[in-house]
Amino acid sequence: MKLLDVINELVEERGLDRSVLSAIVCEGILTAYQKRYPEAHFNVDYDKKSGEVEVKVQKEVVSAVENEDTQISLRKAKFVNPDAALGEQLWLPFEGGIGRIEILKAKQVIASKIRAIEASVVYEAFKDKQGSIVHGVIHKCEFAGAIVKLQDNLAFLPKSLSIPTDKCSVGYPIKALLKEVLLEPRNDNQLILDRASEEFLKGLFELEIPEIFEKLVEIKKIARIAGYKSKVAVVSNDTNIDPVGTCVGIGGARIKPILKELGGEKIDIVAWTELLEEFVKDALKPAEIQRVELIDNNKIARVWLAADQRSLAIGKGGQNINLASQLAGVKIELVESEDTMSSSDSILDDEIVG
Repeated sequence: MKLLDVINELVEERGLDRSVLSAIVCEGILTAYQKRYPEAHFNVDYDKKSGEVEVKVQKEVVSAVENEDTQISLRKAKFVNPDAALGEQLWLPFEGGIGRIEILKAKQVIASKIRAIEASVVYEAFKDKQGSIVHGVIHKCEFAGAIVKLQDNLAFLPKSLSIPTDKCSVGYPIKALLKEVLLEPRNDNQLILDRASEEFLKGLFELEIPEIFEKLVEIKKIARIAGYKSKVAVVSNDTNIDPVGTCVGIGGARIKPILKELGGEKIDIVAWTELLEEFVKDALKPAEIQRVELIDNNKIARVWLAADQRSLAIGKGGQNINLASQLAGVKIELVESEDTMSSSDSILDDEIVG
């Protein structure tokens, strides 16, 4: 196969610039010749018409040749240039060859340069999309995570950044946060995806709910246990807009696509308020809270609730109370009470979360 055919194939397969590719190939070949003949000076040119590479070597015109790689006799030089003189430097076609080791070195240099160019192209194409939601298709499932095809490029979704309930199925469409766009690939991966973070959930809200994208409704804070439950605090920047109702939609129409993308992860949407006592009450829903008292410079919220509301406040595996604590930024101390029991007779529970 001619070099021209190789370059044409690379241009078609990888979309690389032809002139850049030919320069890379020449550089690789030059490296190979320099490795084999370290004392000689070479010049490598690509002939577009013939599709071949021309290798020339610089030789000094001498009366008696001691090194055929770097010198040429005056008699031979006259055949090339009748005006040649002793001490003159001539560029001549090089007749020597290179071995298997040098060819391997050339291939390594060429492959390395091509990878660097491809990495640069990918970086330029995706750097402005970092931190945004991207759409892709699962291309391959691996032990460490999933390879996702984004347009004509491959991205990596590590298991550590996946939702625990995610199932890897080739050909399945997927949304993810483009977490990192690396200048150079790391472990063969340059585009890193994320589905487990609060930022991904926020991106889904911006994608599905126009008022959040337009900042008419603002997400103040998110607390999330990926795959299980999240709590999202929202506030309206327009008095005519109900922030919670806007996010849920009529019959849950707006929240359902988000829940589907998250594989059934539950989401509680809470109205943000500067009144911390009220916010703690809302954050602990679906439990009904009787009273909240802030102590220790608002670092602890002591919460009174009926005994039958305790399990709702705590939630499965402590998820609800932990998320409420994260959302409100306080430790939560549950106090069981009854209507007939005075506050001074209340039983202080040992459930403290924060």
